[in-house]
Amino acid sequence: MQTAAFSELFPLFNAASPETIEWLLSIAVEHEYPADRAVLMEDAWGNAVYFVESGWVKVRRHVGEDVVTLAILGQGDFFGEMAILDESPRSTDVIALSPVKLLSISAQRFIQTLFKDSQLHHRMLQLMVRRLRQTNFRFQLRQQPPAIKLANTLISLGENYGRPSELGTEIFNIPLKDLADVSDITLDEATKIMEKLHSKGWIKIDPYKQAIHLINLRQLTHLAGRI
Repeated sequence: MQTAAFSELFPLFNAASPETIEWLLSIAVEHEYPADRAVLMEDAWGNAVYFVESGWVKVRRHVGEDVVTLAILGQGDFFGEMAILDESPRSTDVIALSPVKLLSISAQRFIQTLFKDSQLHHRMLQLMVRRLRQTNFRFQLRQQPPAIKLANTLISLGENYGRPSELGTEIFNIPLKDLADVSDITLDEATKIMEKLHSKGWIKIDPYKQAIHLINLRQLTHLAGRI
């Protein structure tokens, strides 16, 4: 992968120097996983940061006997940074939702790079603050009706990872249980809301291509309370 394509694919490296990007490309290791394969396991010590080159993954946590999906990540995002920054075991699992290609950079080398490139260090802090703000926003939605919560989840996935298609913004056909968990609603609520959005023509679910098309973003944005 060329340095320009690398920095374009991963927003974290937008401000990194060309020398930093060339160095990271030279030490990055590529991994491929099929759908449903565990990429990282809870309680494992952090030894690398992972970058999503293609595909979709979910971050989940074990809560007693249950498993709860905390986040869904797509192309261009990264995970595993928390465990290496505080040098502690991972508190979550990461599971492939679709076939995925990942790039990993060892913890030691990634930390060294952060110290050497102040712009990359600053960009890392910006993105971590952005994640914190997104978590706070989800917390503020806790008292909102289920439809508003789910609409916000769909819009966020489209904004962060969607790609244009003839039918609108396309995202992966996220399993309903995972959509429900991330939206903080029940599976039954998620099922009914998605069926209603589909019947209204605001979304189109294509199970053969494993895609959800966000056809009417204006109506979804209005439902989410963003306009």
